[in-house]
Amino acid sequence: MGLPDLWGPHWTGVLLSASLLTVWSPPAVAQHNLDVLNTTQKSLSKPIISISQVSAIEHKAKINIYCDTNDVDINIHWLFNNVPLELQERMHLSMADKMLTILTVYREDSGTYQCEVWSPLQIQRSDTVMLTVNYGPDPVEIKLDSGVLNGEWVEVMEGSDVNFQVETQSDPPPEYSWLFPNNSVLSSTKNTLTIRAVSREHEGTYKCLVSNFATHLSRLGVVNLWVLEKLTKPHIRPPSLDPVENDSLVNLTCQSIHKRVSILWFLSGQPLLPSEHLMLSQDNRTLLIHSIRRNDTGPYECEVRHWGSRARSDPLKLPISYGPDQVNIIWSGHHQEVIEASLNSKVTLWCQAESMPGAQYRWTYQHFTWESVGGNLTIETLTWEEQGLYTCTPFNPVTQLTRSASVLVKVKDPQSSLSAGVIAGIVIGILTVLALAAGLGCFLFKRSSKSSSYLEESMEEPLKACVQITA
Repeated sequence: MGLPDLWGPHWTGVLLSASLLTVWSPPAVAQHNLDVLNTTQKSLSKPIISISQVSAIEHKAKINIYCDTNDVDINIHWLFNNVPLELQERMHLSMADKMLTILTVYREDSGTYQCEVWSPLQIQRSDTVMLTVNYGPDPVEIKLDSGVLNGEWVEVMEGSDVNFQVETQSDPPPEYSWLFPNNSVLSSTKNTLTIRAVSREHEGTYKCLVSNFATHLSRLGVVNLWVLEKLTKPHIRPPSLDPVENDSLVNLTCQSIHKRVSILWFLSGQPLLPSEHLMLSQDNRTLLIHSIRRNDTGPYECEVRHWGSRARSDPLKLPISYGPDQVNIIWSGHHQEVIEASLNSKVTLWCQAESMPGAQYRWTYQHFTWESVGGNLTIETLTWEEQGLYTCTPFNPVTQLTRSASVLVKVKDPQSSLSAGVIAGIVIGILTVLALAAGLGCFLFKRSSKSSSYLEESMEEPLKACVQITA
């Protein structure tokens, strides 16, 4: 009973149902409704997109893009670079949105365009069209990867490598023509130019002509190149004549072979601070000292510098002439106006006056005049006749100024300075000398008495006197 059971009443019902499904068809009215539905949902056809021109020059063209379709009861949507197009003021739609017009084309309008046909249940998208907008070149700028901009010039250090790079916007990419200071021309498709180990011979104006063959436009870029040398030591030119104190004006000039450098001044090793007394010219090359003073000697230095180098001059000291100032006459280490010295003593007078350069000294006494080196005057043996007024006059040959001072020289009275004992000793010494002289006279007289009795008698009294003095 196993197999017959498999084909029992259950499977008979299933087969009957399948047979009924195979042969059943809907009523006529229902069939008509299905045909209408199929007609309403007919597939949309793919729209065809066309463009008036595929390339244009910026600001010089109007572009029409048309979306062609035979479908009805549809909506048209536009895509730009695969995203919904945002209409600008210079764009508008017409012909039931089938026509997109760009009134004035811009560079940002370059890209792909598509249109879509929408029905309630379907969307059909067109192929893409590509619009290329040519533009440029925009204003050209030439930049250097090294160097410092100083006004209209770009400064670079001597011996360095210089790389020029042109920056501009252009489509299609432009061509470049380089014009060198020596008027030679280099055509290149690159926007860069390199000069190795730049030197002073490379200084000048460099130009680059940038040309767009599609827009038929060209622009010129310009850069001025200045090569900075390693700076050498400047020199301070002193005044032609040595300055004199309180003269009206003294000029010091910082001389350098370099141009386009900054100049700084230093006084005694410190940056010089300009004032009404110390003034600088507009370019700092000249230092003006008004009413120069004796302490304005310096030293002065000037320094030239730029961003890559600096150099300082040797220090300069100014020999400022002044004086002579107040005159002093010194004796025995002290300034005196009256001098009392012993008779026959040695007297040395020193005349002193502050002066630059050192003064020339002249001494006068009564009608006598002495020129003195160093200002000293020496009286080897002071006598009564050398008493009097001595005048010292120093003279500065540069300032042409003189000053004078005088001193009164006196001989001391010997009696005013001897004590009674000293005076007694002097008297005794004199008497002793006289006694010796008298004794010698008596001795000579005795020897000559033998030859003349007359003389012996006549000299008897004096002889007695000689003997007394000697004793």
